[in-house]
Amino acid sequence: MFLIRMFNQFLEAVDVRSSAWLVPTLARLVFAGVLLVYFWRSAAVKLGDGLFGFINPTPGAYVQIFPKAMEAVGYDQSQLSILHTLVVIAGTWGELLLPLLIIVGFLTRLAALGMIAFVVVQSIVDIYGHGVGGKDLGAWFDSASGSLILDQRSFWMFLFLIILLKGAGPISLDRFLPAIGGVGRSN
Repeated sequence: MFLIRMFNQFLEAVDVRSSAWLVPTLARLVFAGVLLVYFWRSAAVKLGDGLFGFINPTPGAYVQIFPKAMEAVGYDQSQLSILHTLVVIAGTWGELLLPLLIIVGFLTRLAALGMIAFVVVQSIVDIYGHGVGGKDLGAWFDSASGSLILDQRSFWMFLFLIILLKGAGPISLDRFLPAIGGVGRSN
């Protein structure tokens, strides 16, 4: 009993002193180590050539985001609407900028919310646009833990939720922002 009480007291002291800064800082570090390159590589293949490639996405960008619409127009993105183009540009910019904001800790909570929305849309496109299903879709409470959507992306969402709720932690640019309704500033 004595050892259990001592162990619990130690953990309570560590929790009080560190959870406000350690959890969000580690969440951002894990994001950087596991997902940053994934999102940036995905965005890089969507950027068009030249100086204005960031506003002139590749045909592959349209295929990734609007697979059925591209198939319907014979893979000629010029036949799609301006709305399609704006969504592809916004998605590409989101894949570049939102992870950067999380890494540097600037408007971190807002960026985490944006990433949650991004992953939800990405998953919907994967399921309904690209036909991801079966073992790639996965199922909770089964013996397999590596499915693309219900396993991996659940962990991603949990990571973003930690950042959304806890903020960026002390090593961030948010520390220099005035508290505007708690949007950018960390606790």
